[in-house]
Amino acid sequence: MADRSKITTWLTDMDGVLVHEGQVLKGATELIKQWQDSGTPFLVLTNNSIYTPRDLSARLRAGGLDVPEDRIWTSALATAAFLQSQSPNGTAYVIGETGLTQALHDVGYTQTDTNPDYVVLGETRNFNFENLTKAVRLINAGARFIATNPDATGPSAEGVLPATGSVAALITKATGKHPYIVGKPNPMMFRSAMRKIGAHSETTGMIGDRMDTDVVAGIEAGLHTVLVLTGIADDAEIQKYPFRPTEILDSVADLLH
Repeated sequence: MADRSKITTWLTDMDGVLVHEGQVLKGATELIKQWQDSGTPFLVLTNNSIYTPRDLSARLRAGGLDVPEDRIWTSALATAAFLQSQSPNGTAYVIGETGLTQALHDVGYTQTDTNPDYVVLGETRNFNFENLTKAVRLINAGARFIATNPDATGPSAEGVLPATGSVAALITKATGKHPYIVGKPNPMMFRSAMRKIGAHSETTGMIGDRMDTDVVAGIEAGLHTVLVLTGIADDAEIQKYPFRPTEILDSVADLLH
């Protein structure tokens, strides 16, 4: 594995690495500025498919972190890129928010509930019994089942929320079909991100706060992996896994120079 001096491109998770519940974490503002000032290619990654890159950029800016929209790569964008490579200009029945519907629209996908090629499930707060039933019937009729990410729960100020993985489990139980999941921990999300900025695995680092998504996907994609302790992971969590990141740091402030 390359030492950090060989790293010329960076991918970084967003929640738990750069921000936590809307608050910018230690070193994040300075690190983004350092990368921009030095011309270092980077992308901020998120499994959240609700928002478009423009929305996320505005939300980060409101919190004090300046990340241009073209530096943001979501599981929705990765899913759209995957579907376009598999079945160009295909059709999909989508359960999801603007981030996902816009990403599919932008690659030329038609959204329909009549014999679609795919049923695509993303993060949503607005699913109901009717669209779940429709998804189940379309998958049973032959549509292929895709999910943006596997996260069973997501955070909120009031506590955990059921997320994409929970809804996918319901559909799987009803159909017997498991989704193909494009977002982390599928290393495909990192590969599509690297393609977007012309990066190579030997010289790319991945910064994350989760062993079960960021680190394992980074290892599988052949990247230099950095685990920061500002999010999910602590020593007890790290010990649960048989693999290790290249580096463990207190925060992204330790990457400043």
